[in-house]
Amino acid sequence: MTIEVRRAAERFVTREAGRTTYHSFSFGAHYDPRDVGFGTLVAHNDELLPPGTGYPDHPHRDVEIVTVVLDGALRHTDSSGRSGVLVPGEISRTSAGSGIVHAEVADGSAEARFVQTWLRPDEPGGPSSYAAAQVGRPVGLTEVVGPEGTVGVGTSGARLFVAAATAGRLLLPDGDLLHVFVADGAMTVGDRELEPGDAARLTDEGGRELVVERPGMLLVWSLAR
Repeated sequence: MTIEVRRAAERFVTREAGRTTYHSFSFGAHYDPRDVGFGTLVAHNDELLPPGTGYPDHPHRDVEIVTVVLDGALRHTDSSGRSGVLVPGEISRTSAGSGIVHAEVADGSAEARFVQTWLRPDEPGGPSSYAAAQVGRPVGLTEVVGPEGTVGVGTSGARLFVAAATAGRLLLPDGDLLHVFVADGAMTVGDRELEPGDAARLTDEGGRELVVERPGMLLVWSLAR
């Protein structure tokens, strides 16, 4: 049973074309062989896009992409003709399958902030698909991606919980592996204090309590080993 903390200041940072991205794992030009993922979670990117900036058309293959918008608005378009704008309280899941081309751009006049996670799919080479849903800002930890969530994902054992935590204690979900990300606010897990941008990686620690020190947004992935 372990709790490992990755501090916000320890994340890899990419600044390009106006964008700023904070990577919790190795990504692109940033490579650390000791930090290439956590279970089936292979990317966890905290993105800041000024108005009108973002990612023009680019391809993906054999990855499950989950996006949670925290601030502003994010426009999505893809090669299947799907398009839409995500705002805070909404999430999306893109199953790249055998191949998809999509674009993501900050919509409107405000900066967009979103957290995007990538997972390894159970089966490579399948059809691509996209789903988006309104999940709101639940006070308690609520499953939004997974068997009991609003959106499914093609990775067995992967479940995403979110909470706009206000005060008190929250019971973390069960799971072999838990990735706990504090988007804002402050939380304590065990004796480890977590500030904005910090993440805790818990192994065999499911069911542990988390204490809300300052209200804020919390994203928790429960993953199979």
